Amino acid sequence: MCCRMTWKAMAGALLLTLSLILLGWGAEGQENGGDKKKVLGSSTVNLGQNTHDWRPLIHTTVNLSEIRSIKSSFEFRTFDPEGLIFYGDTKNGDDWFILSLKDGVPLMQISKGVLVSVAGNPRLNDGKWHTMEVSNQGKFVKLEVDGTGGLVVGIHSKQMEEVIYGKLRLALGGILISKEKMILQFNPKMDGCVRKGNWLNLTSPWVAEADELQPCYENIQPGSYFPGTGFAIFNTSDFQIDGDHEVHIELWGDFSQMDGTLLSIKADGEELMFSVVADNNTKNFTFTSREEVFTMKNTFKRLQIKFLKDSLRVVKHEEESSADFSVSAGSNTGYLSAWRDGHLAIGGLLGENDDDVGSQFLTGCLEKIQVQGKDLDLDLARVKHVSVSSHSCPA
Repeated sequence: MCCRMTWKAMAGALLLTLSLILLGWGAEGQENGGDKKKVLGSSTVNLGQNTHDWRPLIHTTVNLSEIRSIKSSFEFRTFDPEGLIFYGDTKNGDDWFILSLKDGVPLMQISKGVLVSVAGNPRLNDGKWHTMEVSNQGKFVKLEVDGTGGLVVGIHSKQMEEVIYGKLRLALGGILISKEKMILQFNPKMDGCVRKGNWLNLTSPWVAEADELQPCYENIQPGSYFPGTGFAIFNTSDFQIDGDHEVHIELWGDFSQMDGTLLSIKADGEELMFSVVADNNTKNFTFTSREEVFTMKNTFKRLQIKFLKDSLRVVKHEEESSADFSVSAGSNTGYLSAWRDGHLAIGGLLGENDDDVGSQFLTGCLEKIQVQGKDLDLDLARVKHVSVSSHSCPA
């Protein structure tokens, strides 16, 4: 599906839009005399390693007079339905452009005297590499995906031939303006990769804020991957319980291949309430509920944990059968009461103090995580370690 829009008062929008969309980035570079790493525009970049929501991962500044081409292409891959790809501006941020995904489809937002946004198919978060080409065709800016029509923006203005001059700033994985200026708000975190960029025939280097840029996995599958170096933390108050008499968490995956803590829960100011730890050597699961410890073989692919008012129930699901056990809260604070004001960690063991320090981090892929029957997006965590992939696992 293509979206066509005609805008008035969009002086110079064509050149600005192409300039912002088509410039490139890369992961292989070399050090120069400065403190920052230089990256080239022809290699693969993992967008998921950004540790800041809106601050750019890499950025560059070029003279608009250097632009000689109005056509470019790159490949993009993700399972993530939402996140920022890149940003660019002129006039020190007065005119700007943002390319992102929203609900799995491309979203472009432009400020050039007026605010304009356009979004439409095709859906890109299928885990496949998609070739994206942006070009100027007369009065239209066209985004093609895999050789077919994607988004088409029509521009008709007497100011189309206005000469654009000055500096162009570009940023990957972040923006250089206040996010409140955007027309449509979105979560900027993007678990995705870009490669094989051919960007306006420019060779200008980009500056990386990170010391090293992480590679992308050759093949991926849906899920959340934990490499054993970090976890994700949610405030339990973020989950809507309403009048429910229980909270249920479900995990899917090949647990026999995992090692470390799948999840842990702790109320503020109290001891650890509950944890699940996998041991890849013994192929056992250890469930710890305050002072009580239970062990079972991890031969199943789905685990369900139900927190009731005064007890919790653990159910393991195998192909045609299930087994469970229950634990009473006894004289301790009820499980639901503790749940309403505490922390849920996925992929690590919460510390004794109310901080973000963890241990016994998980190594493995959780194919699906649900809380109250809804998929849990790790991009929405209060804290997520940069090494954790929110929507993809190595295949």
